[in-house]
Amino acid sequence: MARRAPSARIPRREVLALGAGLTLPALARAQSGRFPDRPIRLVVPFGAGGNLDTLARLLTPGMAERLGQPVVIENRAGAGGNLGTELVARAQPDGYSLLLGSNGGLTINPLIMERVPYDPARDLLPVALCFRTPNVLVASRKLPVATLAEFIAYAKAKPGQVQCGSAGSGTSNHLMIELLNAATGIGLVHVPYRASGAATPDLLSGVLPASMEQITIALPLHRDGQLRIIGIGLPERSPLLPEVPTFAEVGVPDGGLVSFIGILVPTGTPERVIGQLRDAIAGALADPALRARVEETGSLVAGAEAATPAGFGALLRREADLSRRAAAAAGMLVR
Repeated sequence: MARRAPSARIPRREVLALGAGLTLPALARAQSGRFPDRPIRLVVPFGAGGNLDTLARLLTPGMAERLGQPVVIENRAGAGGNLGTELVARAQPDGYSLLLGSNGGLTINPLIMERVPYDPARDLLPVALCFRTPNVLVASRKLPVATLAEFIAYAKAKPGQVQCGSAGSGTSNHLMIELLNAATGIGLVHVPYRASGAATPDLLSGVLPASMEQITIALPLHRDGQLRIIGIGLPERSPLLPEVPTFAEVGVPDGGLVSFIGILVPTGTPERVIGQLRDAIAGALADPALRARVEETGSLVAGAEAATPAGFGALLRREADLSRRAAAAAGMLVR
């Protein structure tokens, strides 16, 4: 009688894995350490439809194409960006939970809020800066000024009388006003509104003479001639508005705060995984079609040097330092 050929033995850990629902190909990928082998989530710590969400939806298709897996956006709004930021800070450091981080949750809230349930420097690692959305000083057409120099002279002639709106106390718009005051001595009176763009009706009517806004809100109104952008928060002039002077030109360090948008991962994520994510982001950002669509919104795509862990880390440290100075000037610093 012929002997039956001995069957290959499957190691016990593989039997357990198969029992848990893994297929042999999936198990082989897991054992080989391949990344990614399943969809990745990108947490946006604000609601759908805002600037971060819009830019996330422009970025993720190119990332997914290069990673070979879907990149799924998850909006987790709350606590000024803290809720979504904490979610990623506490996630498994495996590269499958990413944060699309910005000023609030990373460089402002930890300075002005008594209790923030994470430490950005300890709990998160930068992967790449993706976009910059400059703050701009917008003047009402009812105001008798056409340039930043004229506005500064006008405000100096009326110390403590010229109001300037923002998206709310403690926002990057508000802190930019404080930096401009400190650099020029013009003494603008801060008027907090409930959100970005909420000051627009008062600007149009002339009730409010000026406001610090994100460029995405102000640019269409500037182009239509309804409002006038007279200053921009960048270290260099924007290619979108080359005629508009920067706040650096009137003494604000580095041009002041910029609303930055970049990707971070939980501390402990392997360097190999961070490198793959960085390469996928850089590839997506290099697409001319993406750049054109981003610039249509008024934002700018990060350069190659900034779209790295080191480049993004340097920007985070700079923004935290400027935010600390501005929060101290506003009397909001708690730590």
